[in-house]
Amino acid sequence: MKVSPDIYPNERDSSSAQQFSLPAGLVGFPEYNAFELLADPEQLPFVWMRLLGPDVIHFVVIEPGGIIPDYELDLFDEDAAFLGISDSADALVLNIVTVKGTVPATATVNLAGPVVVNRHTGIGKQCVLANYSRYSAHHPLVEKSATGQKN
Repeated sequence: MKVSPDIYPNERDSSSAQQFSLPAGLVGFPEYNAFELLADPEQLPFVWMRLLGPDVIHFVVIEPGGIIPDYELDLFDEDAAFLGISDSADALVLNIVTVKGTVPATATVNLAGPVVVNRHTGIGKQCVLANYSRYSAHHPLVEKSATGQKN
């Protein structure tokens, strides 16, 4: 998603940010080992995930609950152990949103590779789900019929 500096929260918003650790980084961004979440009430359910590393990079993310019907995460045992997650209530799930160009109706969300964070330790990891075949990395947030396109 291309963003303009006047759209995403700036440095003055850092005081209210939630900070987390990503020991393995994100896919394609292994050198970014920390991130923070910045929420603007006017932009919810969309939240900014600011990667902290050599440069600052912003992603838009959502928590899928209530937005993506029937989304069930099945973590591999190794990922659950790495994160120290033994109960689903321990997990903060974030899905990265992508928009083609500047057309909001093209927004998709990565359901196959969410960022999962242990709410208690603040340790996170981008995980490929054990049930990844049920989901797409490009799941549309807006149904085609709602955008005026034919199904």
